Amino acid sequence: MLENPRSPRVRAVAKLVKRSARQETGLFLLEGPQAAREVLAYRPDTLVEVFATPTAMDKHGGIRDAARDAGIDVEYTTEAVLDAMADTVTPQGIVAVARQSPTSMREVFAAQPTLVAICEEVRDPGNLGTIIRAADAAGADAVVLTGRTVDPYNPKVVRATTGSLFHLPVAVGVELAATAELAHAAGLRIIAADVEGEDFLAHRELLAEPTAWLFGNEARGLDEASLSHADLSLRLPIYGSAESLNLATAASVCLYESAFAQRAVRTP
Repeated sequence: MLENPRSPRVRAVAKLVKRSARQETGLFLLEGPQAAREVLAYRPDTLVEVFATPTAMDKHGGIRDAARDAGIDVEYTTEAVLDAMADTVTPQGIVAVARQSPTSMREVFAAQPTLVAICEEVRDPGNLGTIIRAADAAGADAVVLTGRTVDPYNPKVVRATTGSLFHLPVAVGVELAATAELAHAAGLRIIAADVEGEDFLAHRELLAEPTAWLFGNEARGLDEASLSHADLSLRLPIYGSAESLNLATAASVCLYESAFAQRAVRTP
């Protein structure tokens, strides 16, 4: 059992909270039973280590069994050690380390996707995690993150995805211009979600066609250079008195509208 919160091994795990450590090692931090279950179910090949308190393992024995099936023994720790490793104030007794496994942008578009989310300079970890989760729920084929977007392996992003990070391809660190070129070559229309765009409802019929939604920064939206890569810009209507929609909420609506439209034309 690991008992010393200041041991080199514990510190190495704790350092993964920092982007510099993640870039240096190619690893990232997972916290809680939900994240552990999802990585074991969908990407066990990326799992490196699992740490847990005895109490947590008594409660989540299926995680221990799944880890062993993947060839990884759970390392037991004290509560103090787990607290030292975790990014959250109240960790749920389980921490894991996994290898980053982004998909190349060329693979994303070579697979002939029909629904993709492109994030350009999304900076809030919670928003990015929720967009990835919404894309997964809406049945999107992939999420593409430009180099100006927050690191998807940031612990806050990982938590916000609730496991969706392991469910669909995520390309990272790409340039928007190159992304747009490949998206167009793959036959996708790029639609920018923009508050200055045209009325969403006036172009709703287009959503049944292969679409890459382009989402921008929470505060500034998409600049002119970014918008130049889009074929069309649309805005969601505000029927009440709200000043605007949160980025992740707006992205969820856009992705689901496309999912509804695309499935309607596929269903006899």
